[in-house]
Amino acid sequence: MTLIKSISGIRGTIGGPVGDGLNPLDIVRFTAAYATQIKSYKTNLKKIVVGRDARISGEMVNQLVIGTLLGMGFDVVNIGLATTPTTELAVTMEKAAGGIILTASHNPKQWNALKLLNEKGEFLNALEGESVLKIAAEESFIFSQVDDIGKLTEDFSYMQKHIESVLKLKLVDVNAIKNANFTVAVDCVNSVGGIVIPALLEALGVKRIEKLYCEPNGQFPHNPEPLPEHLTEISSLLKSGKANVGFVVDPDVDRLAIICEDGSMFGEEYTLVSVADYILQHTPGNTVSNLSSTRALRDVTKNRGGIYTAAAVGEVNVVTTMKATNAVIGGEGNGGVIYPASHYGRDALVGIALFLTNLAKSSMTVSALRKTYPEYYISKNKIQLTPEIDVDKILKIVKESYKQFEVNDIDGVKIDFPTGWVHLRKSNTEPIIRIYSEAGTPEQADGFAKAIIEEIKRIADI
Repeated sequence: MTLIKSISGIRGTIGGPVGDGLNPLDIVRFTAAYATQIKSYKTNLKKIVVGRDARISGEMVNQLVIGTLLGMGFDVVNIGLATTPTTELAVTMEKAAGGIILTASHNPKQWNALKLLNEKGEFLNALEGESVLKIAAEESFIFSQVDDIGKLTEDFSYMQKHIESVLKLKLVDVNAIKNANFTVAVDCVNSVGGIVIPALLEALGVKRIEKLYCEPNGQFPHNPEPLPEHLTEISSLLKSGKANVGFVVDPDVDRLAIICEDGSMFGEEYTLVSVADYILQHTPGNTVSNLSSTRALRDVTKNRGGIYTAAAVGEVNVVTTMKATNAVIGGEGNGGVIYPASHYGRDALVGIALFLTNLAKSSMTVSALRKTYPEYYISKNKIQLTPEIDVDKILKIVKESYKQFEVNDIDGVKIDFPTGWVHLRKSNTEPIIRIYSEAGTPEQADGFAKAIIEEIKRIADI
C-alpha cells in the first residue's frame, strides 16, 4: 500500500493500515487540514465545491470528504461525477472559497487522491500546500459546533455548463466542425470522459462517434495513462478507416492524446503545439510550457511572432509563468492545454474543440497537419544513485561543465544545445535523477542522454 503526501494534495492506494494507504482516517485528516487552510485566508466565502472521477472508490471518498467539510463549517456543493477542469470552472461559477477534486488522474484503479483548489479554481501554490501538510501532520484543526455545521447542496449540471462555456469560445467554430462531417473515435477509459466527451462532440456538430470505453464505472480496460503503448485498440480502429481522428483522455480529462486517421500517434507533446499554433494565428502573443516539453512550441511561437517562456515542471508553475508573461496559450507536453480565454487549468474539452476547429478549417488529414510542425523526439531516462550521493552537488557540477551553452536551473538543470536539449531533475523521494532529452532524431536524443548519464557516473564515481 502507498500513501504520498505532497503540496498538490494527497494520493494513495485504497485500503491498508493508517498512514500506509489512502484510508478514511487520512482522508478526513487531510480534508480538515485543507479546510483549516482555507479558513486562514479570512475570506467571507464559506462554500467548497467537490467533484470526482468515476473510480470505484470515488463514492466512498466523496462521502468522507463532504462530511468532513460540513463538519468544518463549510457549505458544500457536490457536483458529482465531473472532470478536473469542470470542477475548476465550478469553483468560480459558484463563487466558492475552493474546491476538491477526487481523482488520481492517470494512476491505476486502486489509486485515488484529493487535489486541492483555491477560490480561482486553480491548484494551491507551494507555500499553501506545505501549510496544509503541516496542519495535517499536527492535526491542528477544530471542528464546528452543531449550530455551525455546513449545508450540503447538489448540482449535477456542471459538465453541461462546461460544454456550453467551450462552445462560447471565440475561436471554436461549431459550423466549421459540423460542415467537415467528421467521424470521431474516442477512448475515455471508462471514466467521466465517457459522459462529457461524446456530449461535447455532439454539441460541436459531430454526428458519427465511435465510442471505446465510455461507461463511467471505474473499470479501466487498459493502463489509463494515454501513452502510445496503451492505445493499441483505438489505433487499430483508426487504421481500419472508421474515423477521421481519435481522441483519448485520462480518467479526469485534463490530458488529451490524438490519434491520426491512419492509426499513428499525433504525439502527446504535439497536442499543445497544434492548438497553440492555431491560437497564435488568430491571437498573436506569448506561450509557456514546462522545461521538459518539446522545443516545437518555442519554434511555432517564434514563427508566429511571440515569445516562448519555459516554466518549472508542474501545472501551478506553468500557470504562474503564463500570468507573468501574459501568455495567450500554454500547458504541458503531456497533452495538457491551458487556454486563459477559458480558464487557467489543463482542459481536454477545450483542446478537442480548438483542434477540431483547426482541422476543419485546414482541410487536411490529421497526419498531414502533424507534418506541418517541427519534428522532434524525446528520450526519457533515469539514473539510480546511492542514498549517500549528493544529488544537488552533481547537478551543480553538470551545470558548470556545460556553462558555454544556455542553461536554465529553475527546476533542476536544463541544457539547451543548438540541436536539442537535456533536462535533469532529481526525485524528491528517492536518489534518482530523471533525464529527459530531445533532438531532431531519436538517435540524437538518446545520444544526448547517454552523454549526460556517462558524465553523472564519472562525477559520482559509479
